[in-house]
Amino acid sequence: MALQARLLEFKLHIAAAVATVAAVISLFLHGPSLSTILTFFWPLLLSTGCFLAVVALVLRIAPPPSGITAGEELIDYVAGQPEESTGELKDDALKSQ
Repeated sequence: MALQARLLEFKLHIAAAVATVAAVISLFLHGPSLSTILTFFWPLLLSTGCFLAVVALVLRIAPPPSGITAGEELIDYVAGQPEESTGELKDDALKSQ
C-alpha cells in the first residue's frame, strides 16, 4: 500500500520519463541516420571549418593592438568628449555675447 501511495506522488515524473523514452526510441527508429545528416550538411560544415581556420590564421599573423582601441575614438566622439579641445567653440560663444 505504501508503494502505491509513493508511486502516485511521482506519477507526473513517471509519465514524463515514459514519454521521453518513447520519443527517443521513435526518433532512432524513424528519424534520419547520422550519415544522412552529414551528407546533407557537409558543405555548411566544410565552409564553417574553413572560415574558422582563416580567422585563427589572421589572429595569429595580425599585429598586436595598439594602446588605444579603435572604438574608443568613436565612443568619445559620440559621448561629446573630443580627444583634443581647441577651444574654438568657447571663443565663438564669448564673442557673440
